Amino acid sequence: MNNQSKKMELLGSAPIPKALLAMGIPTMIGMLVNAFYNLVDAYFVGGLGESQMGAISVVYPLGQVVVGLGLLFGNGAASYISRLLGRGDKESADKVASTAIYSSVTVGAIIIILSMVFLRPILRLLGATDSILPYAATYAGIYIISCIFNVFNVTMNNIVTSEGAAKTTMCALLTGALLNIALDPLFIYVFDLGVAGAAIATAISQIVSTCVYLVYIFSKKSVFHFRVKDCTYTKEILSEIFKIGIPTLVFQLLTSLSISLINNAAGNYSDSAIAGMGVVTRLISMGSLSVFGFIKGFQPIAGYSYGAKKFDRLREAIKTSILWSTVFCVIFGMILVLFPETIVSQFTKGDTEMIRIGASSLRANGITIMLFGFYTVYSSLFLSLGKGKEGFILGACRQGICFVPVILLLPIFWGLNGILYAQPIADVLSAVITICMAIPLHKKLNEQQRQVTATSSTNNI
Repeated sequence: MNNQSKKMELLGSAPIPKALLAMGIPTMIGMLVNAFYNLVDAYFVGGLGESQMGAISVVYPLGQVVVGLGLLFGNGAASYISRLLGRGDKESADKVASTAIYSSVTVGAIIIILSMVFLRPILRLLGATDSILPYAATYAGIYIISCIFNVFNVTMNNIVTSEGAAKTTMCALLTGALLNIALDPLFIYVFDLGVAGAAIATAISQIVSTCVYLVYIFSKKSVFHFRVKDCTYTKEILSEIFKIGIPTLVFQLLTSLSISLINNAAGNYSDSAIAGMGVVTRLISMGSLSVFGFIKGFQPIAGYSYGAKKFDRLREAIKTSILWSTVFCVIFGMILVLFPETIVSQFTKGDTEMIRIGASSLRANGITIMLFGFYTVYSSLFLSLGKGKEGFILGACRQGICFVPVILLLPIFWGLNGILYAQPIADVLSAVITICMAIPLHKKLNEQQRQVTATSSTNNI
């Protein structure tokens, strides 16, 4: 059996636990290490001072917006590709993959240019104070330009995972993250480049990850052929990509918005408050990105199973994914709840206000992140099944529909505590909405399964 046949077997017929481990764990490891490098980045920059730590916290959401373009095309294409492969339509899958990769890089370049032209006003909107702005502008001037490589990487991440090559994604993520961890202290302290050194280290790591994907493409290991002539902007392809990609982009934009709102609200208190909440954001991202990595393995299995009308397999994948991701979230959450002061203190030279603020928020977030696995499985499931509207609503809950009203209103009545507990409250509300949406989904899947069974029985008579 050749490599491509093994990938299709993994998606369509391998036992669910085996398929989830093979697809999800490599991507999870890669994203876990990627999130860990974000923490290491914060650790080394935190040694420079609270204003420098605040600077990378302010720039972070801008980078997420740019990367969201990779998710727009990559995640949108990946969902459609999985369903096409489930139906055996390899030719259309080729066109979708090519359209996604070239479009994401082109649009990404345009957005990056615009971001650089209006960089300082954007940083002000994201919460940069007078003391933070110079460091934020220095860091962003290098980091945002390098995001063109990250747009390519994120798009390829989704496409490669959709074809069952999760180990390649893990290799690309691991290589870049480990290199960044090694280069951070070298550029920041040895070469004495400060926040600029952190940005340079990140840029180099992104370029190396891009090289890993290029080797994969040019060695012809991929199921797909990425050719400019295969770019096809038909109504069907674009609608399928955007139906899933736009909700994913909106989710990414809402993530950036939520961080910006936290930064702006915390800025009313001090740079220490911004730095403390920035640490919490990166720590929670470490857990959430790990879950997202695992669910990346679940998505193509769900999409393929749905396209092939294998409803029992789809149902088993859902149950197993919820169980495994929830166990991880409970363990991760308990660590945050039990040791918040110890964890936050690693990112400062001894700023007691930063430690106090960060630890209080981290403890509350640690409790509610235990719900994150359940929420993420269903928000990803809707998109995998091509249900863009439902996926959009659920994906927008945690850091949009539920979060924005809370972060805007709660600090008015509760002061700083309103900022610290905004995300945990939004998490609980999102979990309740998830339950309300999951019940009718399962009823509809059961009805579709009965129809398929009835049709099969009729054909056999």
